[in-house]
Amino acid sequence: MPDMASPVRFRAGVPVYRYRTDPATPPVSVLRFDPDRQPGHGRRHIHDFPVLMYVERAGPGEPSGPFGPLAEGDAFVVAPGAVIDPTSVAAFGGGTGMFFDPAALGGEEQGPWSTWRAHPLLLPFLHRIPGGLLRLSVPPARRPVWTATITAIESELTDRADGYRQAVLAHLTLLLVDVARLATDVVGDLRRSNEPLLAEVFEVIERRYAEPLSLRDVADSLGLTPGHLTTVVRRRTGRTVVDWITERRMAEARRLLSGTDLPVAQVGRRVGLPDPGYFARVFRATHGTTPRTWRNAAHG
Repeated sequence: MPDMASPVRFRAGVPVYRYRTDPATPPVSVLRFDPDRQPGHGRRHIHDFPVLMYVERAGPGEPSGPFGPLAEGDAFVVAPGAVIDPTSVAAFGGGTGMFFDPAALGGEEQGPWSTWRAHPLLLPFLHRIPGGLLRLSVPPARRPVWTATITAIESELTDRADGYRQAVLAHLTLLLVDVARLATDVVGDLRRSNEPLLAEVFEVIERRYAEPLSLRDVADSLGLTPGHLTTVVRRRTGRTVVDWITERRMAEARRLLSGTDLPVAQVGRRVGLPDPGYFARVFRATHGTTPRTWRNAAHG
């Protein structure tokens, strides 16, 4: 896994990675693969953020894995929450992995739940294909565009000139538009299913995150058992309902810490965590640092 992701827990012995959210980590990251550096290094893993893999050159030697030989222009849409076995895909001769925070596509003022629910460009990542990999083929005429766009993202991430975050998200959006068009059948199925339960879950969280809110509260609001609700949400998004409640609170906490001078304790109260010590522990568990240190880094 790349440096922008870190393991946060294990599920049945498989590590679950989360995209880092800190002032120094860009919203999009690119990792290059070649015959000596392969995706996942052969280890099974799970991530709860979207990943887009692109093959620029097929691998050397005999092809292996259920997908058979790779071809130039192959793209893999990797579903969050699925157990990914890198050995299911033949070796890369050359390619890239694009890792990104889904919340970034919605803008700093929005939470990730609204992005997952409403952003049409993220629908392909909610596919239910066994193994978590949706294979697409980028048409020959579009391959130079993909290569140039990925190179532009890498340049922005290297230079980090003013506005680079907005620039990399704009380039990523162009790639995701192509993905959505190539995955028409998958997107159509998801649109027909309409994901009404996810929409209702996110709406409850959005209305009530600033007050005491538990898994049971959300489940009761929807007339479901907590266990069933957790299973469905985790299968579709890679996270539990409690994870999403925490994410919503932490997204608002980051916004308040970065954009206001409110005391840290008051920030905690604004996001439904009135106990300052508990708020600090939750923030540290999510970001690896204290709210005050986060604020100083963001302002710096």
